[in-house]
Amino acid sequence: MKNFMKHFYVLGILCLVLASCKKESQSGPEFINQNNSGTNIVRTESTQLLTEGFETGSKGAYASASVTLGSGSWTLDDALIGNTTADVKSGSQSVRVRNTGSISMNFNISAGDSTTVKIDHAKYGSDGSSTWGLWISTNGGTTYTQVGSTITSSSTSLQTATFQVANTGNIRLSVRKTSGGSNRINFDNISLTTGSGTTPPNPGGGTPGDDDHLLLGNPNGAVTAITSPNNYLMDQTYYKISYNRDRGTPNWVSWHIQSSDIGSTSRTNDFRADSALPSGWYQVQSSSYSGSGFDRGHNCPSGDRTSSTAANSSTFLMTNMIPQAPNNNQQTWEGLESYTRSLVSAGNEVYVIAGSYGTGGTGSNGGVTNTINNGNITVPSNVWKIIVVLPNGSNDISRISSTTRVIAINTPNTNSINSDWKTYRTSVNSIETATGYSFFANIPATIRTALKQNVDNL
Repeated sequence: MKNFMKHFYVLGILCLVLASCKKESQSGPEFINQNNSGTNIVRTESTQLLTEGFETGSKGAYASASVTLGSGSWTLDDALIGNTTADVKSGSQSVRVRNTGSISMNFNISAGDSTTVKIDHAKYGSDGSSTWGLWISTNGGTTYTQVGSTITSSSTSLQTATFQVANTGNIRLSVRKTSGGSNRINFDNISLTTGSGTTPPNPGGGTPGDDDHLLLGNPNGAVTAITSPNNYLMDQTYYKISYNRDRGTPNWVSWHIQSSDIGSTSRTNDFRADSALPSGWYQVQSSSYSGSGFDRGHNCPSGDRTSSTAANSSTFLMTNMIPQAPNNNQQTWEGLESYTRSLVSAGNEVYVIAGSYGTGGTGSNGGVTNTINNGNITVPSNVWKIIVVLPNGSNDISRISSTTRVIAINTPNTNSINSDWKTYRTSVNSIETATGYSFFANIPATIRTALKQNVDNL
C-alpha cells in the first residue's frame, strides 16, 4: 500500500509539472500541440506587418509620382488612385494601373520567416484581362526579383492573390502589370503577415484562430516596435490596441466577446497609467482628465469584461481611454454597449473594433477643446465602432458571409449628441474613408466588399 501511494504521489507531481509546462508553452509566440494522429505541430503566432487599403492619399494622373498613403510613401508609375464607379474597390478608393505600370514601396518592411503577402485585384470596368506579378527588393529598391507566379486579372469583382516570401530582413514590394496593353487593373488591400498565420488555440477550445481579438485583421498594420510610436500594437490579454503615443490615446481597440466573458464581477474602477508602455513614453495618469469636461471613456468597456477581477481591471488602463463627451459616453455609447451584450446573451459571439479620429470635441465645459493635460492628450472629433455578429460556433472566418450582420456607427464627440446610437449607423466603407484604415483583411475579398458597403437597419 505504501509503494502504491508513493507511486501515486510521484505520478501526481509529474502531472502538475507537465500541466505547468504546457501552460508556459502556450504563453509565448510559439507553441506545440498535436494533430489527430499524435504528430507534433509547431505553430507560431502571426504578426501583421503592413496593411494598405489606399483610402488616404490622392493621385489623379497616370504620370509617375510618389504618394503618401497610410502605410508610407509609394511610387505609382502609369498608375493612379481611382475612386470612380468603374473602379473595383472594397472602400472608396483603389489603385488603377495600365500598360506596364507599377506600384512600389519607397520604404522597407522588416520581414521574418514565412512572410505572406495578400493582394486584392480585379479588372477595371469593361476592360479585358491582364496579367501582373509581385516583385521583391532586398537592397532598398536597387534590384527586384519576381516572387511566385504571374497572376491573371479577369474578374470584375475583387479576388485575393497570395504570395509566400522566403526573404528575411528588410524588403520592399513592387506590384507590376505585365501584359494586357491599355487594359487596366485595380489593386486594393495589400497586406504583409509574418509567421505561420495560425494563432494559438484558445484555452476553451475551438479552431485555432477563433476568438482572437484580431482574427478579422489588423486595420492599419500596427506593430510592436518603438519605431512605430503612433501605431504601436499592444496585447492587453483581454483586448488588443493600436496606441498613439503623440495623441495619448489608442487609434483603435479590438476585442472578441462570448458568453464566458460576461459574469458577475463588480466594476473595479482602478483607473491607472499603463506601465507596459516603452521606456521614456509619456504615461497618461488616472487624474489626467480631471477638470477637462471629458469622461475617461473606455474603448473596450468594463461591462464586456466581467468574468474575473483581472479581466475587468484590464479595461481601466489609461491606454484604453479617450477624452469622451459625458453624454456621448454615458448615454449613446452605453446604449450600444448594452445592446451588444444583449446580442451575446441571446446566443451570439461578436467581434468588435472601436476607435476615434480627428481633433476637437465639446465636453461639459462647452466650446471645442483640441487637447487636455497640457497638450499631452488629443481630444478626438469622432468616435466609431464596428461590430460583427455571429451565432455561437467555431471556424468563425468560414462562417462569415455577405449577409452576416455588421453594425457600424460613427458619432461626433459632443455633449449635444442624440442618445439613440441607431441615429449614427453608417457603413464600414465610410469609416475607412474617415480613418484611412482597411478593415476585414482576413475575410475573403468578395464577402468583405459586401460587408463594408452595408448599413445596418435592424
